[in-house]
Amino acid sequence: MDAAGGIGQTFRVPLRIRLPMRLSRLLLICFMLGFAPLLSVHAQGQVSPYMVVVSVADTSDSARNNAFGDALAQVLARTAGGQDLSSKPGYGDALKGASGIVQQFQYQRAATGLSLQVTFDQAAVQRLVTQLGVAAAGPRPPVLLIVRDEDGSVLTRDTLATMTQAITARGYSAVLADPAKVGDTPSLTSAEPDQLAALARQYKTGLILLGQVHGTSADWALFSGGPQQRWTTNGGNVGAALVEAGNSLGDRLGKQLNVIGSATVDGKMWVSQVNSAQDYANLLAALRADPSVRQVSTLSAQGDGMLLAIKASLPMDALSANLAAGGRLLRGDAHTGADASLRWVH
Repeated sequence: MDAAGGIGQTFRVPLRIRLPMRLSRLLLICFMLGFAPLLSVHAQGQVSPYMVVVSVADTSDSARNNAFGDALAQVLARTAGGQDLSSKPGYGDALKGASGIVQQFQYQRAATGLSLQVTFDQAAVQRLVTQLGVAAAGPRPPVLLIVRDEDGSVLTRDTLATMTQAITARGYSAVLADPAKVGDTPSLTSAEPDQLAALARQYKTGLILLGQVHGTSADWALFSGGPQQRWTTNGGNVGAALVEAGNSLGDRLGKQLNVIGSATVDGKMWVSQVNSAQDYANLLAALRADPSVRQVSTLSAQGDGMLLAIKASLPMDALSANLAAGGRLLRGDAHTGADASLRWVH
């Protein structure tokens, strides 16, 4: 098919992997009955971490291949947990060969010209990260954005587009609160622990950014499983302040979450709000699923809390930040005898 006439059309690259017949039929039925929106978090929600949208000069082969390389750079950063892989041997060659692992692409009209939506094969991306010599941390959870205008209304996806693009370019992804439920969300001046826990459960992320716009500047508060971080961004206009906020967010998350461990660290972790045997089983499963956790054992129990002995490749504080980012565990009050304290959310 002629790419020049393909704007708005989807180009699929054949793969060996096929959906099981039962699953494919289920998806088909969902689309026929109009349930397609159920496949995403919300209309303004998160998309696949292996899909990005990048600008493209035109529909020529050379422009498209360059765009594939730019898109793969973003996806690699996401898959490596936000780590900068550009200095790794073979990185440049990997970007040049990006077209070989494209699963699907589609041209789109954008306000600034033409863009290309690219989806890469998940398994191929993970293999590539491993070949570059980095343990694939898997995509980080999305950052939930709740940014309010001067009148108190929550900014929409279109208004925050430049900010989410800046966040994506730093290897993270963003999800916006459900427009129908913004009245229940916290503001910059009012964010109670129970509200944050409810958001973590609903959106499956412990990374929450609250913002308040004031003219051409904005105030921010980041809740990411560690101490609350606050800062202000300024710009010649609101758009510039939002882009600056996206870049600053990437820097702050990188320093907190991209800690690369090596030696085994022994520590003790207290986890509260474990209210049932099922909670306990799910908690252990979540801990053991983390690639930096090497061993978990239970030392004692008191009330709704558990004291756990953990062997990990990260210091306990860094491990706690990573676990809390996932939204199933959040930071809790300090506990005697524990190096880190969390509370079970799910």
